[in-house]
Amino acid sequence: MNPKPETSYPKPRPALGATRADFPILHQQVNGKPLVYFDNGATSQKPRSVIDALVHYYERDNSNVHRGLHALSMRATDAYEGARTRIAKFINAADPAEIIFTRGTTESINLVAHSWARAHLKPGDVILTTEMEHHSNLVPWQQAAKAAGATLRYIPVLGADAEGGLNLAALDTLLTPAVKLFAFTHISNTLGTINDAALLCRRARAVGAVTVIDAAQSIGHAPIDVQALDCDFLAFSGHKMCGPTGIGVLYGRRALLDKLAPDETGGGMVVTVTYEGATWKPAPERHEAGTPNVADAIALGAACDYIDSIGRDVIAAHDHHLGQVAMEKLSAVPGIRIIGPRAGQPRGGLVGFAFADVHAHDVVTFADEDGLALRGGHHCNQPLMRKLGLTSTTRASFYFYNTEQEIDVLVGSLHRIQKFFVG
Repeated sequence: MNPKPETSYPKPRPALGATRADFPILHQQVNGKPLVYFDNGATSQKPRSVIDALVHYYERDNSNVHRGLHALSMRATDAYEGARTRIAKFINAADPAEIIFTRGTTESINLVAHSWARAHLKPGDVILTTEMEHHSNLVPWQQAAKAAGATLRYIPVLGADAEGGLNLAALDTLLTPAVKLFAFTHISNTLGTINDAALLCRRARAVGAVTVIDAAQSIGHAPIDVQALDCDFLAFSGHKMCGPTGIGVLYGRRALLDKLAPDETGGGMVVTVTYEGATWKPAPERHEAGTPNVADAIALGAACDYIDSIGRDVIAAHDHHLGQVAMEKLSAVPGIRIIGPRAGQPRGGLVGFAFADVHAHDVVTFADEDGLALRGGHHCNQPLMRKLGLTSTTRASFYFYNTEQEIDVLVGSLHRIQKFFVG
């Protein structure tokens, strides 16, 4: 595939202090209070430039890609492939063909679990993952192991509240040549733990294991360089990095992607078709059957432009600061239990917590009365919750448009909740 020029959709302003003005949704009240949006771990909000990119495409270029020779189709194709080139640059992929568009992290991981595992796993092989994985990086490997007769093993977490992160000493016994694939999260969506992805990839490569990184919580929050990480696959979702819902990416080494059998077949990914069979195009087309999500791919490219205009190093520092401030201030609320890294330890921009006598759903419902958007539940992390002796937690997750003053609103709301339920 020949790289296409990067799209030239609207660019945002670069100043971090001005970012809130770029997000139309943030300028509203909820229950008569200014909206405080702390549910960025579930989905981030979208800046005007991303919304404009969607509108621009639908108003001017809307057409199917790759198969048309008329002007609209050619413009749509250039914009779609330009977005692929832009996203490759965003994660420093060596080749735009290493970018596969999917519906999100879940579909990306399932693609590897179906196509790679089906071709490479056999009885006696081991898939290694961790005890802190989201269900989307756990259930696909359970199914893959079951189908192949392989074994699934887990790196344990340390501490009663998993404050110690992964037990890396366990790698000495768990990461053996029997491990054919090692799948792990970059940042835990429940704990906020930041795993050393480069170290884990390096250890896996030493035993010949293929690596799959779930970057759903790290993409758009910190610089990611797939060549420096030396990973084989990396999955993420656009909606967690200022992009639209329904679009995501699977990065894979070109040599691996070209050997993978497609998980879906149909139009657009074939070279020849006869009544007896078919042959496949190389990556990325062989893994993108049917009409792609053109508009959202283009808008995801615009989200890359927006995030890089701010600076991912700046965003990472801001996230880390808010995570530390929130953890310290929330720790002073009576009866609260903080899970994940403690003060001074690396933590992503989120804090999970629980009251002993108040369900997380009640916390979220009461906080909504104060204009706060939080997330409560098991966070698609049921095995970890059971290990921690919890049924649910409340999660406050931050992004660059959040402020310390908003954390004070959260603390005040939690004091009110604690007083109402506990006294």
